[in-house]
Amino acid sequence: MAKNNGNKKENYIAIESKAKKLEALIHLCNKIRESERRSPIPMNDFLYLTSKNPEHVFRDIFQFVHDMIHYYVPEGEDEYKSSDHSIGFKAYDSSNLLVDGCDNPFFADRLFANRLMNLTKIFRQGTQNNRIYIFEGPPGSGKSTFLNNFLAKIEEYARTEEGTTYKTYWRLDIEKLGGFAKIKRKILEVDTNNSDGGHESVLNEIDTIDFPNKYLEFSCPNHDHPILQVPKELRKQFLDELIPDGHFKERLFTEKQYEWVMKSQPCSICNSIFKSLIDITKDPIEVFGMISARKNYFNRQLGEGISVFNPGDPLINKPLKNPQLQHLLNELLKHDDVNFTTSYLSKTNNGVLALMDIKEYNIERLKNFHGIISDGIHKVELTEENVKTFFMGLVNPEDKVHYEKVQSFQDRIVSVKIPYVLDFNTEVAIYKSKFGKKITKHFLPRVLENLAKIIISSRMDKANAELRRWIKNPDKYTKYNDKNMLLLKMEVYSGKIPRWLTDEDVKAFDKKTRKEIIAASEREGTQGISGRKSLMIFNSFYSKYYDPEKPITMECVREFFSKDDKDENIPKDFIEKLVDLYDYNVLQEIKESVYYYNESQIARDIMNYLFALNYDIGEEKKSDYTRDIIEISDEYLKNLENLFLGIGVSDGDRKEFRKDMLNEYITTTLSQEIRVQNKDIQESTQFKTLFEKYTRNLKENSLAPYLENENFRRAIQDYSTTRFDKYDYRLRRDVEHLFKNLQSKFGYTEAGARQVSLYVLDKDLIKKY
Repeated sequence: MAKNNGNKKENYIAIESKAKKLEALIHLCNKIRESERRSPIPMNDFLYLTSKNPEHVFRDIFQFVHDMIHYYVPEGEDEYKSSDHSIGFKAYDSSNLLVDGCDNPFFADRLFANRLMNLTKIFRQGTQNNRIYIFEGPPGSGKSTFLNNFLAKIEEYARTEEGTTYKTYWRLDIEKLGGFAKIKRKILEVDTNNSDGGHESVLNEIDTIDFPNKYLEFSCPNHDHPILQVPKELRKQFLDELIPDGHFKERLFTEKQYEWVMKSQPCSICNSIFKSLIDITKDPIEVFGMISARKNYFNRQLGEGISVFNPGDPLINKPLKNPQLQHLLNELLKHDDVNFTTSYLSKTNNGVLALMDIKEYNIERLKNFHGIISDGIHKVELTEENVKTFFMGLVNPEDKVHYEKVQSFQDRIVSVKIPYVLDFNTEVAIYKSKFGKKITKHFLPRVLENLAKIIISSRMDKANAELRRWIKNPDKYTKYNDKNMLLLKMEVYSGKIPRWLTDEDVKAFDKKTRKEIIAASEREGTQGISGRKSLMIFNSFYSKYYDPEKPITMECVREFFSKDDKDENIPKDFIEKLVDLYDYNVLQEIKESVYYYNESQIARDIMNYLFALNYDIGEEKKSDYTRDIIEISDEYLKNLENLFLGIGVSDGDRKEFRKDMLNEYITTTLSQEIRVQNKDIQESTQFKTLFEKYTRNLKENSLAPYLENENFRRAIQDYSTTRFDKYDYRLRRDVEHLFKNLQSKFGYTEAGARQVSLYVLDKDLIKKY
């Protein structure tokens, strides 16, 4: 009896296991069915969809690519958004497009991300249909990785609801068209196995053929949009009646991006079928009843919607035919006017065709594409084939000789630079991707970024005429900057302005200057340490200095790159100045971490100062912001301005500063941010700037009490030990505050906080800066 119960239990477990497996399989099938749902939509239903959401329905491949990129890349952040100095150089997060879900991530630095996003703006303008987009970069810059990931995201986006686009799908009603004669016929097939390399045509007899019973169904091989089946001369009136949204209709009928809706014609196959059906049925309603819309399908592997040609792929000249479908059409329509023949370009019409490097066979392809994109027409035997394709290509600088001197190419090629990475934050992201995020735990803060800066310095232009026009006296920055000002330029490329710049130079960093510096980046990143070599260097460095018990320091970086065989493209003084800048930055971290300040009192001072600027010297007023009574005098304003600017500032600079503050307060802070945007005074840009200036000047003197205090150093060494309790309360409080802030604000471990604090004291950096 016990044995039978055991068998029953085993049988129950086996049945339950099978049920779970079946449930999992059903769930999987439902997911696949949902993601691949491509059932045809009858024309009437499609037109209803069009009337409700025309902007989504009316998209060609260029509008589709534009929307795809913006689907994955959110709006970028602009540090100058609220000022007149914005040049649109934004911080874009392109990880969803080029990193996440990709087998081999591509990390776009800020410069390339802005080039790509600026390029997308022209895709919706409808003026770039007759262009080929060439992405140019040196070997090892990641061009192939970028292209592969970009195309993979197109496939992924096309499977989403947001990425749906439509093509014409024919459902020919066999009964209404008179049925099939079903007689034995000879049809033409093409045999490409001719030993002489040519095409040999043979006639084969079809003894049996699978004749459909109700409908003959097939997609337009050229991916024609369904609206193109409406005769061109009637299309505008039809859409005017169909679409209720007047605002969109105005855009549809006037904007260049929608010109294709009014002017494009269906392919020769659809055109012939439409005319044949009209002749047979005599009723357009019957004809449109045989037209459906179907979701476009993008599959690089099958060459459907996306095709990529490598340099060694042979040229394709053979037309694409479907003998069986051709036979069925001839039988059903009772004539052979429909020639179901296309070229390989039909597979990517309203899709993407890419050349992986312009060399070997791809040189010939590029030349062929030039002629096609000029007119948008390709000849297939005796038939003209309309071509509207997003053409892309990759090229190494040395391979540009194949087209750059051909004058007719100049107006057809849009070149986009993919140089070596020029943003140190992106270089670090690449290291973390290749070697694991855990590597950051083994570096003191800033050290990994500084290693990346050394690599990037080899890729940069050393002349820097634009920077020299901006910084009139670079010698005043010798404590923080190299002679070529590459360290300054790296900060600009990452969207930041170093705090060691004077107010005068910050003010001179206007819109024109920024544009010139960012534009000059087009010349950079084509030489120096490549992406592949950079990974080899990092691997060598990390293997040498990795110690699970001790973090990697700036001294390790200096030692590694000071060897005689370092890359000749790294400027001679760069590493020395990089260490100086590191010293300056860690000193600022120590000052900020040890410093106490009363935020509420500083805020009151700033609000009262801004309020007082509105009134004449000698007046006494109650502040609208703090309700404090203020006796407005030159001395009162001067004392606060000394806190903002430092005690050593001249009277002339102080008065100029006061004038600028008053002007900004009236024109921007008060009239725009407070009254229009309804911001609190403390949320204004001006308040935040003054707060930063105020606290920065206070922090400069935060370490003064400890300059000659040996107990301060010993207390740092003894922190977290029983010996620490012997120090007086104030010193313990300050050291605890120092350690706590270094860890919470700057990412140090306790051991790292001790190490960097002793580093600052032992190198006597307080006196150096």
